[in-house]
Amino acid sequence: MKAAKLPVRQLIILSICRFAEPIVFTSVLPYLPELIEYVGVQKTEVAKWVGISSAVASVCQAIMAVPWGTLSDHVGRKPVILFGLACTMVISIMLGMSQTLAMVIISRSLFGLMNGNVGILRTMVAEIVPQRELQPRAFSLMPLVWTIGSIFGPAFGGALAHPAEKHPDLFGGIQFFERYPFALPNLASACFFLVGITTGFLFLEETLEAKKGQYDPGLALGKALTSPCTTRRRHRNGFQGLDEERTALLPNDETLTHKKTTKNARPRWSDIFTPQTSLVLLSYTLISGLGMSFDSVLPVFLHYPVQDLQNDPNVQLPLKFASGFGVDAPQIGLFYTIIGIIGMVIQFMFFPPVAKRYGVLKCFKVAAVLLPAVFFITPFTALAPERLRIPLVLIVMLIKLGATIFGIPCCTILLTNSASSMSVLGTLNGVGTSLSALGRAAGPALIGAAFSWGIKQGYVILPWWLLGTIGMTSVIPAFWIVEQDGPYRELNKEEEQQEQQEEQVQPPEQVKQADTKKDRFKRPASKRYGSISGKRIIARGH
Repeated sequence: MKAAKLPVRQLIILSICRFAEPIVFTSVLPYLPELIEYVGVQKTEVAKWVGISSAVASVCQAIMAVPWGTLSDHVGRKPVILFGLACTMVISIMLGMSQTLAMVIISRSLFGLMNGNVGILRTMVAEIVPQRELQPRAFSLMPLVWTIGSIFGPAFGGALAHPAEKHPDLFGGIQFFERYPFALPNLASACFFLVGITTGFLFLEETLEAKKGQYDPGLALGKALTSPCTTRRRHRNGFQGLDEERTALLPNDETLTHKKTTKNARPRWSDIFTPQTSLVLLSYTLISGLGMSFDSVLPVFLHYPVQDLQNDPNVQLPLKFASGFGVDAPQIGLFYTIIGIIGMVIQFMFFPPVAKRYGVLKCFKVAAVLLPAVFFITPFTALAPERLRIPLVLIVMLIKLGATIFGIPCCTILLTNSASSMSVLGTLNGVGTSLSALGRAAGPALIGAAFSWGIKQGYVILPWWLLGTIGMTSVIPAFWIVEQDGPYRELNKEEEQQEQQEEQVQPPEQVKQADTKKDRFKRPASKRYGSISGKRIIARGH
């Protein structure tokens, strides 16, 4: 019996669909202050409106994540994802062509309102990878895609903004780019969206159980387009291995035509918010807000001028001081690029084996403890000798990144496995996306205000210790969480019942052989067969 394998091709297709979003979301960061100033906002007010535009996007995402997740539970995951990608592509172009502050705010709001793909993509990963031993690697893939996109996104946006001024040989004299200096980054991002939409339409399989048996014109077209290649491979390999090469990317004929009878009952809220699910959602909200708060206030801390700790009468060490690093914006960007590259390696190379060995719950507990420790230590890096300040702050950034790299995917896995049934996965991930967006909106606003007030009072430690205190409260629910078996328990039970029915009609010799094999493989059926559909996979390498 073959061991369960990751559905690599379907995960790659999901990654292609996901890749455009971090590109467009992070490419805005370098030129957003310039865009807001371009539409008529005074320089002294630019920072405020940058914060407002970011908060508006998160709040709108929080409002609509649950409705999008619930919709995907009824109409299917694939159409909602493709619709979200198309809307985000159009809205990003609208943002780049904004000429007024109102249009900027409306565009940022629509970013959150019209795209619920974050939670739905997590749901699809959970549905195509039900095996718990494979979940750490599978669930680390989407954050890895975001990390890669967020490394290239800022450079992408900074290089293509103001093309007529920065690249006169290529774009000089083009009236469109002179009138809309921020349109090119978003037009270029549209190419990534088109690739994602096309790939998803042709090759992405529906994972919602109630919709799997329905005819999909996109998959049928994709199969027709790739049939010449598969036909040549069939002749070359003597008809062997065709399904193994093809089925992970395209469904077989049975997937396109077989009709299922499963009905999609509307879940009750009591089915969604179980005690364990509520604990995981609370932890997820806190860790998301804490991570975003750190990322928003750290650049301000690094950019703040260095204080004369020896001669300033307002300094009373070790607690009362208001010193930063005096680092400029390009150097701060370099810090984040270095840490992002290291984080990509950690996420891909270290997270899956560590989580598999020690378990996602233990890893999450360690991450929850590390975060407040990092927050309490961070302000004191400004007191270190000058030659040690930058290395120390990079170490702090790396520890924080490692904690979130382990904490957020582990929390996502715990949330998925806490679901009471498959029917609530889409809604549950939508709720998780909404709550995390609220945390990412409220956290930076609170910590930013605390930083401004603390600096005026001479205490730069105030925002960091406030963040650390909140982080300590997030540790409490982490130690109350109990890892669950996941929503696949129902499917596994059905598989076991099907096995028993098959054994009743088998000859005694075959039953004895089956019993011997069952003793050798005492694992859930979904893990033995590598399937959540209750169907044995023998010849195909899923």
